Amino acid sequence: MSPRKDERSRLITLHPEINIGRLAAEYPLATKVFARHGIDFCCGGGRPLREVCREQDLNADEILEEIGRETAQKTASAERWDHAPLGDLIIHILAAYHRPLDEELPRLEALSRRVLEVHRDKQPEMLSELVSVYAGLKADLEDHMGKEEEILFPMIRQGQGMMADGPIAMMEEEHELAGAALKRLRELTNGYQVPEEACNSWRALWQGLAWLEESLHQHIHLENNILFPRALEE
Repeated sequence: MSPRKDERSRLITLHPEINIGRLAAEYPLATKVFARHGIDFCCGGGRPLREVCREQDLNADEILEEIGRETAQKTASAERWDHAPLGDLIIHILAAYHRPLDEELPRLEALSRRVLEVHRDKQPEMLSELVSVYAGLKADLEDHMGKEEEILFPMIRQGQGMMADGPIAMMEEEHELAGAALKRLRELTNGYQVPEEACNSWRALWQGLAWLEESLHQHIHLENNILFPRALEE
């Protein structure tokens, strides 16, 4: 299904001073453009597009035009969550992000340790640090998701979001830490460029970490830019 004409024109007239998080919330396919250009739309969602583009030597107007082209080609799979019931959004976060991580986090840890064991002689410092950074990220994410599922999400579902400013602030701080770990993993892997000497396990690890980065960016965006602000208001 193609977007209505008024939706396209509303996007084109958006000003570059609009916050990245708002753009990502109202136009989900904008996240593809942000990821393409290395623009942080999850933890950095509260910053104006123009400011971020200036820092990264990007043209804000060109970025908006690119978002417009993506939006004009969108399909029904580009789902918006900024007006969905909060309970439905929580169900989506659990199904699309939390439950897959239950399986993927241990798998990637096992892969990372296997690659280090077999290829330690090739890139010992990089692989050792990667295992360490990933193990810390995994432990933090598992603890983080547990607190969301046991404390924060039930509060929001019960209509107590306005009283959850403390837990939400803690979750946002932990999102920042996860973002820093993802950034370090990207640096260590040279943007997940597979080395020539890589075996199948090494390739699978790089692919899995790239998926993790993309998934967590979307995951954190939905919480920081949509779920948490709406919960605090309602």
